[in-house]
Formats: sequence, structure tokens, C-alpha cells
Amino acid sequence: MRCTHPISFRWLAALLALLATLLASAPSQAVPAYARQTGKVCASCHFQHYPALNDFGMDFKASGYVDMKNKPLAGKDLSLADSLYGGIFTKIRYQKSNGTDGTDANGDAVKSTHSGELQFPDEFALLLGGRVAPNIGFLLEGQLASGGDAVLAGFKMPMVWALGESGMKGGVVPYTTDGLGASYGFELLNTGAVRNVRVSEHRNETSAQQYVFFQDHGAATGFAFTLYDPKFFVVVAPFTPNHLPGAGSNIGGLSSTYLRAAFTPTVAGWSLAAGVQVWQGNKARVDDGGSLLTGSTKGWSLDAQAQGAVAGMPLGVYFAHAKAPGSPAGGTHNLFNANPNSRTATTVTAELGVLPQKATVILALRRADNGAATYSGDNAVTLGGTFQLYQNVQLQLAHSTRGKKNDVGRYGPNVPAEGTKGGSAMTTLMLSAGF
Repeated sequence: MRCTHPISFRWLAALLALLATLLASAPSQAVPAYARQTGKVCASCHFQHYPALNDFGMDFKASGYVDMKNKPLAGKDLSLADSLYGGIFTKIRYQKSNGTDGTDANGDAVKSTHSGELQFPDEFALLLGGRVAPNIGFLLEGQLASGGDAVLAGFKMPMVWALGESGMKGGVVPYTTDGLGASYGFELLNTGAVRNVRVSEHRNETSAQQYVFFQDHGAATGFAFTLYDPKFFVVVAPFTPNHLPGAGSNIGGLSSTYLRAAFTPTVAGWSLAAGVQVWQGNKARVDDGGSLLTGSTKGWSLDAQAQGAVAGMPLGVYFAHAKAPGSPAGGTHNLFNANPNSRTATTVTAELGVLPQKATVILALRRADNGAATYSGDNAVTLGGTFQLYQNVQLQLAHSTRGKKNDVGRYGPNVPAEGTKGGSAMTTLMLSAGF
């Protein structure tokens, strides 16, 4: 189904006006955990803005987060970071969808994003990370726990060894995450191949993998075996689709497998990449609120990116196509797709740095099918942009429109009995900071 709600030029004008207003901001600087450890500013590792990585950032991550500015605490079989480096990451969002709120069974007004919703904080995380040994690093994410969620949201400890003098490295990454997916173990691209790295806050509209694989189930614990070279990387990761701090017992072993391969050449000053992701598994045991369920973890994606500059302005272009088989009646439930038919998406996203290292504009197109038996078309158009008040403080605006059919809303609640009607557009204004 084609999207029938094109974006108005008013949004572009509003974005440009907002960026112009903010031009008086002070010079950029950054103080997140890895910036503290390495003594390098955020822009050293990120392309245009966080969390997107440039080539240097990819190599730092692939090396296990061990580079540091100061001499380590050294002794026999000891090379430890001189400090425990940490940081806080938080998001404050305001979202507005264009649906209509109704009233509940008691006659009280229902409030949702249709009326405008402040989400403060939308995210609040404590991040610790850095060097454990010359070839071992770590990253730990703690969160504000609620509703029985584990305080430990994620943890990984990459162990990486150099293979010769060519820059090739091999390693293994033990990891656990409550929602970032099996690709959390090791991923370098900015296509949305792992849930926490994408160029836009409207992640499902701008990344096919985010739309297909990271909506319903992202818990994963396992071991990512990696081979990295500046021109390619390969990942083989046996995993269980559970976050172990909250997984209970009797979930079994590493019943699923995640495979990843990507080529990452540099051509004429452009950092290029093209890759494939495959999820496999038929008998995964999942702790679902204390009940054990069995399901599959199946799907695949193709993605590519190009990062360079045009007329002196940084440009990133990101493509992805993803598919997860459905969960037919009487068949095995696919944790990535509860609908009966295959869930698919194709996305193309472009981000242009109109003010290099300061402001970008983003345009994204998505053609998708959510796998439902009826009214499954889910195309989208997104326009937005970012402004770096500082390298570690970002203001982002995103506006997406999605097609709808038979008056079925695509954004916000859609409850006919309450008179609540879902909308076809969503606008997000977000302030995020890492410090």
C-alpha cells in the first residue's frame, strides 16, 4: 500500500528556522566515558553525530575499547585502566501524533500522543566502559528499573587478539542485553543492524532491521566470535533469546545462531559497506514473565552504507532490506514476527550535513509489509534533522507519515470503543545528552 500522506514543506521550513535559531550555540566539546578514557573528542569516533560511527570509531570498537590516553596501572600480568570511566546517557522527548483521543469506560478523557506527550526521561542509562587488560575491554549499561526490569540492561566484554601485522583481529565477545538484539555482541555499521545504532530516533521508519527484528523481541545472551579487518568483518554468535539477569531458570543452552558478514572498503575517500545478517533457530526457550515458551528466531537482512562528502558537506546514505517469516496458526511461533505472513521492509535513508559537524537534514523512505492477514501495507516517509548543541548534546526533530487503510491508525492507540482514533503521522522533538 502506498503512503498517501506526503510531507509538507512546512516541516522543512520549520526545521531550517530552528537550526538557524540555534547557531549561536557555544563551540562543541564532549565528555562521555570513552572520550574520558581516550582523551579524544566525540567527533573522533562518530560520523556527523553520535551514535553513528566513522572508520576510526569502528576500529576502536573492533579493538575492544582498550585505547587510553594515560599509562595503565601496570604490573606482572596487569594492564588496567587508571580509572573506572563512566557516563550518563539520557533522552527527553515530546511526541505528537495526529489521531484523536476519546473517553474510557468511566467517561474520563483518554490522553496519549494524540494530545501530545512529554516523555521525561524517555531513557536514562548509566554507562561504564573501558580497558580491563591490553586486549580486553567492557561496556556495562545500567538503567532505572521498573516493572520488574533488571537494573543491568546490558553488558559485554570483548576479548580481542591481533592476527599478524595487517590490522586483522580475532576475538570473542560474551554479552547479554535486554533489548538490543543478538547483533549487540558485535556490529559496526550505521544501518540499524543493532538496535541502539541508527541515524534517526524514528528508527522503525528509517531502518528495515529495526522495523522487522527489534520491535517485539530483542533480549539476547551469547558469545560473538569475531574476525575483523579494516576491509571486512565476520561474526558467528550462538545465543539464547533471553536476558539472563531476568531469565529465570531452565531456559536451556544457546539454541539460536546469529551470523553477520560485511565488506567495508574505502573508495575515493568514501567509507563504503555492504553486508548480510542471518538469524537461525527453531527451538528457542524463552522466559515470558515466568512462563517458558518455545519459538523460532528466523530472519535475514541485506544492508549497505556510504559515508563521505558532497560539495564539502558530509553525506551518509543507508540502505537495508529485511525479512522475518511469519507465525502460521498451528506452527512454530517466530519471536520476531507474531503475524501469519512474512514481515518485510526496505528502507533508504540519507543524511546531509548542511552545517558540517553541527546540523543535518534527514530524508527516509520505507516500503514495508507487517505480515498481518489484512491491511498489512506499512509504507512511510520521514523528514527530520539533528543539531549538535555540543558534540555530546543533540537536538533532533523527526516527522513521519505512514499510509493507512480502512481507517486503521498507524500511530498511537486506536480503540474504537473509546472513540480513540489512531493517526497517520508522528512528530518527535528530542533532546539527548551523554556526559
